[in-house]
Amino acid sequence: QVQLVESGGGSVQAGGSLSLSCAASGIIFRFYRMAWYRQAPGKQRELVASITPGGSANYADSIKGRFTVSRNNAKNTVYLQMGSLKSEDTAVYYCATSLYRPDASYGRESYWGQGTQVTVSS
Repeated sequence: QVQLVESGGGSVQAGGSLSLSCAASGIIFRFYRMAWYRQAPGKQRELVASITPGGSANYADSIKGRFTVSRNNAKNTVYLQMGSLKSEDTAVYYCATSLYRPDASYGRESYWGQGTQVTVSS
């Protein structure tokens, strides 16, 4: 049974920082590309960041330079370090994963976490 468990969400003032974690179980972690999505009220879910098993990261333009995604394959955990937070970063943040594809042809993610709320107040 695959489980992705996010933690670290909360409330912070604009300009502050938060760090999210996602612990995975039930998969061979080092074979999976990990991703962070977010969904704000009334908006579609969007891909925020992703990281390959080898550590190559990609970011949405909206968070580039402010967020950093990383992973620890020994701990089966992926992280999202968020800095210079803005009110528009307020959303439920989800961890998701799919088997790594060298051509990055990902469609729908295979597995999802339950989400963690991040609220940024101005």
